[in-house]
Amino acid sequence: MSDVSLTSVTNHGLAEPRDFIQLMKPRVMSLVVFTAFVGLVAAPEAINPVLALVSVFAIALGAGAAGALNMWFDADIDAKMRRTQLRPVPSGRVRARSALGFGLIMAVIAVVTLGAAANYFAAAFLAFTIFFYAVVYTMILKRHTPHNIVIGGAAGAFPPMIGWIAATGTVDVNAAILFGIIFLWTPPHFWALALYKAGDYEKAGVPMLPVVAGAKVTRRQIMAYSIALAAIAQLPIITGLGGLLYALVAGALSLAFLGLALRVLRSRAGEGGMEVAASSADLYEVRKGDKAARDLFGFSILFLFALFAALLAEHGLGLYHAVIFGGFS
Repeated sequence: MSDVSLTSVTNHGLAEPRDFIQLMKPRVMSLVVFTAFVGLVAAPEAINPVLALVSVFAIALGAGAAGALNMWFDADIDAKMRRTQLRPVPSGRVRARSALGFGLIMAVIAVVTLGAAANYFAAAFLAFTIFFYAVVYTMILKRHTPHNIVIGGAAGAFPPMIGWIAATGTVDVNAAILFGIIFLWTPPHFWALALYKAGDYEKAGVPMLPVVAGAKVTRRQIMAYSIALAAIAQLPIITGLGGLLYALVAGALSLAFLGLALRVLRSRAGEGGMEVAASSADLYEVRKGDKAARDLFGFSILFLFALFAALLAEHGLGLYHAVIFGGFS
């Protein structure tokens, strides 16, 4: 990565607050915070509500720090991709050094805050997650292997475990299941997007699976991971983490996910040519042949949100009861 390429566009004014908010990847951060909160609420041990809110805030800061560090390092790639070229650093609204400093300062604040509000294990796990996303995934995996999303997806799967650890100080099988759900969800989610944005990744030199192995292999891998995801999504029912509401939601959503994945498998998504696939900066604008991949990508977000929302609804009732009748002990 070179500062020369990052500062080729100069911002003569001061960066606005919204530019630094964009550095934190608020869309990604919102899902991270939500899953972390569910992990905290679903944990078997209650945590003081005030400390719980502080813990979630610290996890949010950590997610934002990781996003800022990712944008700092990836600015050269982002500048080549239609979908990302207007981000704060490649567009010149925020200097590379400012993004780096912002990310590092927020990371330190996030880790220290979580350690004070919850426990040092949770703080250490948050620090490791930031490192994993910013260094292992962003600096190494993303640029060197088509398995970047598979291995790097662990970073996005850690937040519910961090929330669980913040409440309990330990990790158990249910925390691992929450991790596994997001870990297996990540490849079909991102590969569906990569199928119809393959031209962007090829232009930027990112070895995403459709670019390296082709669309047909990618569609098969999406189907395989979707089957594994549908299976692990049922495990909370067996362990008792999820109740009747979760069972109904997980069953219906898993069937729908498998149906959409099967449509992708039977389609010709990603075979229309790299140049056409990169023709739009719109996240959801696709050619006719890529609609199956676009539909799976969009539904996958709803899938993960609804799955965790069902857990939140079930365990949130218990948290409410504990706060109202048990006090703030």
